[in-house]
Amino acid sequence: MLNASDVMSTRVITVKKETSLEELADILYENHINGVPVVGDDGRLIGVICESDLIRKDKKLHIPTVVAIFDAVIYLESSKKMEKEFKRISATTVEDLYTRDPVTVDERTPVDEIATIMTEQKIYTIPVMDGDRLVGIIGKADLLRTITA
Repeated sequence: MLNASDVMSTRVITVKKETSLEELADILYENHINGVPVVGDDGRLIGVICESDLIRKDKKLHIPTVVAIFDAVIYLESSKKMEKEFKRISATTVEDLYTRDPVTVDERTPVDEIATIMTEQKIYTIPVMDGDRLVGIIGKADLLRTITA
């Protein structure tokens, strides 16, 4: 049975929170990858950002439904959700869009478990950790290679 260490890419491209979204798009496009880990100044993993995060940034803004009763306007959705929507559409750096506390695996995680995580959680970029140290990354293409090998 193959494990994460057998299929992971060890040449891990990372970005920081301050990386512009334009620079991120260039990195993803030029390297033909779906996503990258986000690391802090100390090099520790703090999140992941993917193509889907960039694409989601440009989706239409959802305007909440409101009800007017007398002179009051009542929003039928939470103001936090609206605040999150405004943050998304105005994003300029990785910090505005990345997923914090990403799902990770260790080097001994079986490939079938990784495939299950990807399909059930719809996560296609998974950092591989050795304790708190980032040692690799697994994307969809890495799993596809196991089928063709």
